[in-house]
Amino acid sequence: MTTLQLLTQPGCGLLIGRYPRFRYNASGGGGRATLGPQDRAGWQILSFDPAALTIPALNWRTTRFLGVPLPPGLSIAVHPERLEGRWQLATGALELQFEARFRFAFADLYQAPDLLVRTQLTTKAVQGQRHGARGQPLDGHGQALLVGIATVQPTGVAWFDRFLGLPDEALAQLRCCFQPAAALPT
Repeated sequence: MTTLQLLTQPGCGLLIGRYPRFRYNASGGGGRATLGPQDRAGWQILSFDPAALTIPALNWRTTRFLGVPLPPGLSIAVHPERLEGRWQLATGALELQFEARFRFAFADLYQAPDLLVRTQLTTKAVQGQRHGARGQPLDGHGQALLVGIATVQPTGVAWFDRFLGLPDEALAQLRCCFQPAAALPT
């Protein structure tokens, strides 16, 4: 079975609704994907085990908002539920269906209901009603920028939904690297 390793990197971002961009260093995350056979157009299926996929939390160590670290104690944990799709070796194009629960918490004092995010992460350009971005295909070193737009639905907690302006659009920017799993130390 052929596998690829996904490694998350610095230079990521997250925009939620009308808020400015969160700058995010996602270093240290990742997971392994199994590769399916190549079709006639050169696309291969990629499938990640979400239980073995890690994405670092957005917190004061990893994230800046308006140039300032997030307040200590504030954390947005990312719990992946699905990451699968396809890639094309000849062009470096990637299209991945991503589903995750984003869990906002402030220390042990408060945990908001999960925000369910579903989007297609792609190396192409994306454009929503509020946000837009252009991805970057895999280069010769396995580096890529995946972008995706999702509509985030209300949580049902009125003050939290008003604070985030839900429902609204979110834009994710994931800078990452793909490597053959055999090239990594075990």
